[in-house]
Amino acid sequence: MRIARIFAVLVLLSGLATAVHAQSFTKDQVSSKLRELYPDTADAKKEIADALAAAARDHKHVLLVFGANWCFDCFALDYRFHEAEIQPVVDKNYHVVHVDIGRNDKNMDLVKKYNIPIEKGIPSLAVLDRRGHTLYTTGEFESARSTDPQVIVKFLDTWKPKQS
Repeated sequence: MRIARIFAVLVLLSGLATAVHAQSFTKDQVSSKLRELYPDTADAKKEIADALAAAARDHKHVLLVFGANWCFDCFALDYRFHEAEIQPVVDKNYHVVHVDIGRNDKNMDLVKKYNIPIEKGIPSLAVLDRRGHTLYTTGEFESARSTDPQVIVKFLDTWKPKQS
């Protein structure tokens, strides 16, 4: 009986190790994924203009996420945006643009234009209507790693376009 339990545990651990290995990323794949959020070559002004043009066509809002590649909470918030309970709200109502602030040395003109409270921390967000008017700015997600997903859903629901 004891041998059967040990065998079952070994089989379970073996299967788990195989599953983890099959889903693991190489260091290069992880580094590549991390660079995609705030790429060095991004043109934030063009991305915002493109998002506003799309928002005008499909009656969505634009969500600007000011952050940086060194910011863990920026990646945590983006991860949340892709969770099953949050992604449908984002996809239906927003065009998301990630604006790289580097080490407070990039896109500072956009930080100023949209009154982004980066002194509170990042990620900081701005919600724009389809015409580019700022509806709301916040630094409330600077601790995104510990933010309850329902807080994010409530924020997104509050600032989504009103259905006409």
